[in-house]
Amino acid sequence: MSIKNVRLEVMQAIEPKVDGFMNEYLIPTEKIWQPTDFLPDSQSDKFFDEVEKLRGEAKELGYDFWVTLVADTITEEALPTYESWLMDVEGIDQHSGKENGWSKWVRAWTAEENRHGDVLNKYLYLSGRVNMREIEITTQHLISDGFDIGTDRDPYKNFVYTTFQELATNISHKRVGKMARQKGNGLLAKMCTIIAGDEMRHHLAYREFVKTIMGQDPDGMVLAFADMMKKKIVMPAHFLRESGGSIGEAFEQFSNCAQRLGVYTAQDYIDILKKLNDYWEIGNLRGLSDQAEKARVYLMKLPERLQRISERMQFSQDQYRFKWVEANGMI
Repeated sequence: MSIKNVRLEVMQAIEPKVDGFMNEYLIPTEKIWQPTDFLPDSQSDKFFDEVEKLRGEAKELGYDFWVTLVADTITEEALPTYESWLMDVEGIDQHSGKENGWSKWVRAWTAEENRHGDVLNKYLYLSGRVNMREIEITTQHLISDGFDIGTDRDPYKNFVYTTFQELATNISHKRVGKMARQKGNGLLAKMCTIIAGDEMRHHLAYREFVKTIMGQDPDGMVLAFADMMKKKIVMPAHFLRESGGSIGEAFEQFSNCAQRLGVYTAQDYIDILKKLNDYWEIGNLRGLSDQAEKARVYLMKLPERLQRISERMQFSQDQYRFKWVEANGMI
């Protein structure tokens, strides 16, 4: 039987469990927070006073912080790309004519994620500290350019990717929120913290998808995990560019900025890999095929290898001038 057929059989076997995953890891629309819960109320007589307060708090945040917040926002705004990609994965089956658990999950997950870009975008607009037109151009470019995360239509690889990426975004938003709080910006801190909470729930769900598949097809899942780590987990916004720029140029500069600020670092990448190895009990797997066993050994040795590499890595300390954040973003 081909790898593709095995994947499809496993996805179909697990599909009845997806409703349970949705109940455990997603929150009903009527109960979950919405962007207006955190932003100034435009119907209130105090709206302009609240906006003035928001703008005053925003003045305490520095250049690298704004660049990171903008890039995080643009990444969240590119949800149409992510949904269309996942809907095309083997086993999602959005065209079967019946309610498929996997397609329901992708739509509901996307709907939760969509709120993140909405609340951050409105905050940036009201803050008056960034060039919104340049941000909008970059967002349009990112959605138009699409992305290639190295997963093809393979559900195993896609679930490894999303498990990793959701935890990475949890870390990033949580730290941005902490920095905002340290600068006395309680509103932005609350936004980032609650977004981080969403990302953690989603991480736990995708982590459980992989664990469930591991129980059905350990050989295939270990091989998929190893393949993704060999390619490296690229960020969904790795094609990021500014107006007039080339694909990926802005992402490299943003990565340096996030590393300098300590929002998301090479060490975080290594720590996430260690956590996934532990949770999926890669070290305890037995009875694998020869090829899968080699992949298992590779995964167990990889954190130490990456640690040695990270100790030699150097990142630019120069502040690249983004079009998103002009002089008024400097403190």
